[in-house]
Amino acid sequence: MIGNNDSRLKKVAGFDIPCVEGWIKENIGNLVPPFEWFPLDGGHSNLTYRLKDIHGRQVVIRRPPVGELLPGAHDMRREWKLISSLSRAGFKVPRALGYCDNTNISDASFYIMSLIEGYTLHNSKQVIERVSEGKRVVLAHSLIDTLANLHAIIPDEVELGDLGKKDNYLGRQLKTWYRSWVSSAQSAQYDDTRAHELQQYFLNHMPKQNFVRVVHGDYGLHNCLIGSDARILGVIDWEIATLGDPLADLGYILKSWPETKEDISANPDGVFSAGGFPCRSEMAKRYSDHTGFNISEIDIYIGFNWWKSAAILHGVYARYLEGKKNSKGVDLENLRRRIGSALDAAEQTINEYKRKCT
Repeated sequence: MIGNNDSRLKKVAGFDIPCVEGWIKENIGNLVPPFEWFPLDGGHSNLTYRLKDIHGRQVVIRRPPVGELLPGAHDMRREWKLISSLSRAGFKVPRALGYCDNTNISDASFYIMSLIEGYTLHNSKQVIERVSEGKRVVLAHSLIDTLANLHAIIPDEVELGDLGKKDNYLGRQLKTWYRSWVSSAQSAQYDDTRAHELQQYFLNHMPKQNFVRVVHGDYGLHNCLIGSDARILGVIDWEIATLGDPLADLGYILKSWPETKEDISANPDGVFSAGGFPCRSEMAKRYSDHTGFNISEIDIYIGFNWWKSAAILHGVYARYLEGKKNSKGVDLENLRRRIGSALDAAEQTINEYKRKCT
């Protein structure tokens, strides 16, 4: 039994180590405490740790953040069910090993999943350091093929048909993020007519949703674990996943994927700006070939995702100005510029789409 002076107790936020380790010993086979606990970056605000037992076996534990939560937010059972179902379907996710919602063990639910040894990528510098130029096509193809494989899964066939509402995905997203923009405008001391004009354009030209699939919502190399062969080993951070239009996921990943040298120059730090990657249109075609989905309106999805990014940044900026988030060390001027840049990209994408349609 771990004593109360165990130094680990002071280092691990959100977990009663003796209780949690006891539960793991009883419920997760072959793991022998005491564990070493290592915090993992990412995962939004959820608390995520890598655990290593006395024999060197490793798993990952995940729970909601400490403190009062919004209703329905940080639902660990939902995440656990999602990765359980996708794993059984053969998709590349960590294996779900156990779930606990016993308040005698922890004040919040948590789950245990397998550890996938891989790395994530967030910018061009990391790409240059970790992926040789000759392997970047392999990485790009694996990234798009993995997304296509996710969207080949029929939710009802893998017990995920109740994950969320199935229809009008873009409409629901537009309502949510436009409400965010409007409610944040006064606090942000920032409004832009394009935010309203683009919202109306998307309402008037919303593509028909032809399929219902699991939409990750934040799919990219920052949420994929990559192996030494530059192929995707697993997809992580499913907390905002829901059911909806799969092309929204495609639009999200493609919005940051350069098509021209000018695109690379405009975002030199972008993860796809390191050189050696296929262009955006090639990746869109590859996805379409794998899924059979019609992507003739993909520019609307790309423009929508830029507009949504602007709304998200706008809300964050407003919370900083209101003092609801600590702005120490935050470049607020740059954050404000990024809102405008996202709207610039949304407007440019939609204008280009209009020209193609004339």
